[in-house]
Amino acid sequence: MYGSTSGVYGDCQGDWVDENRPVNAFTTRAQRRVHAEQLVRHFGRATGAVSSILRIPGIYAPDRVGGTPRERLQKGTPVLRSEDDVFTNHIHADDLARACVAALWRGRPQRITNVNDDTVLKMGDYFDLAADLYGLPRPVRVPRSTAAEHLSLMLLSFMSESRRMVNARLKSELRLRLRYATVATGLAA
Repeated sequence: MYGSTSGVYGDCQGDWVDENRPVNAFTTRAQRRVHAEQLVRHFGRATGAVSSILRIPGIYAPDRVGGTPRERLQKGTPVLRSEDDVFTNHIHADDLARACVAALWRGRPQRITNVNDDTVLKMGDYFDLAADLYGLPRPVRVPRSTAAEHLSLMLLSFMSESRRMVNARLKSELRLRLRYATVATGLAA
């Protein structure tokens, strides 16, 4: 089993994305993951080993340091204004661990599975939700045209790709029932 990234899909302009969508990696980080996926699948075909690939978006976990947006909210890091914002996808670390175990037992050979929860939110709305749950001020919204003045290159790279991932295969083939089906339930836990 290989834990990849949803970044291999690149910017899908907010479209729904299932595992049959061709990869379109934009960042060098995601391009390296595409190459790694190819190697894992080649190994599986060459040896007959089951090589499941899990495409994983933003991982969060309230019980881990840096596992939630709390620090970013406390620093006052801005987010994109609604009209410039991107859809983002998430998975609670506990559900990710359960998906990894399920893939080991029920993963089909050379199969790719999106591992994300059911949340459909733009990034700014995710931070607003977290701010409300933590009793912190909501982040300031900035236009994309000035975002580089306020945000790191890493954050900007995440804000340049928009997609809504489909997790039907996770539920049907791996038969995973999410404990934290949305970030609202996961952050509140």
